[in-house]
Amino acid sequence: MIETEFSLLPDLVGRETGLSDWVTVDQAMIDDFADATGDHQWIHVDRARATREIGSTIAHGFLTLSLIPRLANPLLKVAGQQHRLNYGLNRVRFTQPVRAGQRIRLRQTARACEARGTAFLMTFECLFEIEGEERPACIAEQLVQFVPETG
Repeated sequence: MIETEFSLLPDLVGRETGLSDWVTVDQAMIDDFADATGDHQWIHVDRARATREIGSTIAHGFLTLSLIPRLANPLLKVAGQQHRLNYGLNRVRFTQPVRAGQRIRLRQTARACEARGTAFLMTFECLFEIEGEERPACIAEQLVQFVPETG
């Protein structure tokens, strides 16, 4: 974890801001995500067919992406921050499927920081590593707006 002052956020550009703990993407998590999104495609939820045709079920790409807050928020503590807002994504690529039962973690690097009034809009590269695999599951460019404490 990196601890910094709000005014020093621009100094993080070019630095890796953290490596999260591993999280297991199990079938229960995949099923819950399928229920929440209505995406019950067989590659995610039909264990028998997925095992027969592709070796196992795989997580939704958007499930992997949705883990950014859970994995990234503990990596950066900012003194003088009132709150941070998910501002969106510039680019997302799902480069390797996450099979049910695999563990993933997030490697995050600060790529840009732009002043927006009193706030900072930061761009982070989010790379999801799969334990034991060379290729990442996902590479995404996330935008986060950091808002300073007032008064």
